[in-house]
Amino acid sequence: MKYSLIDLKLFVAVAEQRNLTKGADIACLAPSSASHRIKKLEKALGVALLEREARGVSLTVAGEILLRHARRVFATLEQMHSDISPYTNGAQAHVRLWANTNAIHTYLPDDIGAFLELYPAVSISLEEHTSAKIASAVAEGDIELGIVAQQDQSADVRLHPYRKDRLVMVVPDSHPVARQQSVRFAQVLEYPFVLLEEGSAIHTFTMNKSAVAGGHLNIRAQVKSFDAVCRMVSTGVGIGLIPYDSVVKSPELKLKTVELEEDWAERDLMICTQPEAVLSEAAAVLLHFLTQRAVKSV
Repeated sequence: MKYSLIDLKLFVAVAEQRNLTKGADIACLAPSSASHRIKKLEKALGVALLEREARGVSLTVAGEILLRHARRVFATLEQMHSDISPYTNGAQAHVRLWANTNAIHTYLPDDIGAFLELYPAVSISLEEHTSAKIASAVAEGDIELGIVAQQDQSADVRLHPYRKDRLVMVVPDSHPVARQQSVRFAQVLEYPFVLLEEGSAIHTFTMNKSAVAGGHLNIRAQVKSFDAVCRMVSTGVGIGLIPYDSVVKSPELKLKTVELEEDWAERDLMICTQPEAVLSEAAAVLLHFLTQRAVKSV
């Protein structure tokens, strides 16, 4: 069975465009050459991949299967290049770490900084994702380590305690909610919100929780940091939902924190690994370091 990465790249392009000519253009091939390559690929696999139609093409069942696997092949190749690239810069080991918004904007930067100072031969690539996506990536072996909110994950992973965490409402000290010790999330949905920018894990989380509560958020502003959330809330733009340890504690900011009564507000941060996986040496050292930092913070 002989076919090249060029053939797979072409097939993915054609499949995604549902058009041979457009797919050929993306793959930088002439339509005639692309058609010939697709036919050779089908012959090599012994199965039809595309149904030719008047206005384009559609995928056969076999084509759908090949598309799924081809995408995985290219994702693996991208990851291979990503994993190799740190070694070209003198690092001897590399760890991919995914974390949710809370971890990235609170404890993790200081912890990673301290780790890299102790281990200069190690490099770390850090990405922000939702807890559910992180746990799934760890379970599937795409990454070795992830930091998630315990309540947000349902994948088959092993959890290691990292930090205590809880979400609170931040409101202007003159706000009607500021007079309350605690509230239900549904009670505050009538007010304008200040959120982290769209695409951040906590933005997705907040939108999901508002939908579950039966409300629709009035988003007045979207910003890039919890510090900015606090400062905008202080001016009266809206209210915010952020981790307690991210609340800016400054006399110049006229803020009040209000506890949430929902169980989901208690969000212990956990490091997740595959249950039976043997970690690389660098990942194992990082896991030990982070869990020890957690113990010292208690």
